[in-house]
Amino acid sequence: MRSGGARRVMAAGAACGFFLTALAACGGERAEVRHADVPRPGGPSGTARPGPSVRPAPARVPGIGERLWQQVPVGTRQVVAVYGEHEDSPDSTLVLYEKRGSAWQLIRSWPAHNGKRGWTTNHSEGDERSPVGVFTLSDAGGILDDPGSMLPYTQDEEAFQTPYYWDEAHWHDFDYVIAIDYNRLPGTRPDDPTRPLGQKKGGGIWLHLDHGDGTLGCVSVPESAMEYLLRRLDPEDTPVMVMGDRANLRA
Repeated sequence: MRSGGARRVMAAGAACGFFLTALAACGGERAEVRHADVPRPGGPSGTARPGPSVRPAPARVPGIGERLWQQVPVGTRQVVAVYGEHEDSPDSTLVLYEKRGSAWQLIRSWPAHNGKRGWTTNHSEGDERSPVGVFTLSDAGGILDDPGSMLPYTQDEEAFQTPYYWDEAHWHDFDYVIAIDYNRLPGTRPDDPTRPLGQKKGGGIWLHLDHGDGTLGCVSVPESAMEYLLRRLDPEDTPVMVMGDRANLRA
């Protein structure tokens, strides 16, 4: 059940619009419709559209160039790709791919949001942009009870409460979160304040529930997507997030 208690500000403050010192940066399922080489949410089913032939599954995730693809760890069998509309847009599409044999298969896709000012290859605290790159996904948590996550899950109503002064639309942002391993120590709970690159490089970049518009640097998706990903992402498959605007992803 959702917490009915008063919303409180963490003593450490806010990031991703959450902790001010501990964290500094921050529906349904839809099937694939292709737009150039980047999937888009929508369409009647998750299978290939009718046509004269069935396109074979790609040897690597579509829309990701060699530079970023080389950063995907050997052994990764799950990729969460976030395709930003363009560098200054908060709108994106999140797609889950899994490796089957030597090919990557699209599993599900959802509409998503990223930083309200878009994307950056040089993220800094407070820039309201999401960092472009390849990041492991190792830890999860939230206000709500563990829905069956295979990632280590921290349930904490106090730690994941949003600040009391936030608009009501944001009150459930952190019901579920998955930490994106940008400037953090993998293997720690999502709200751990350690910043290996320093506080100025930001942190607290999470995948969390969507509130209908851009974030302070996180990526947000519908609640159904969060529940699905928490139950699906398997540490044994070394899941990673490859995220950015389309131009930077292809570079």
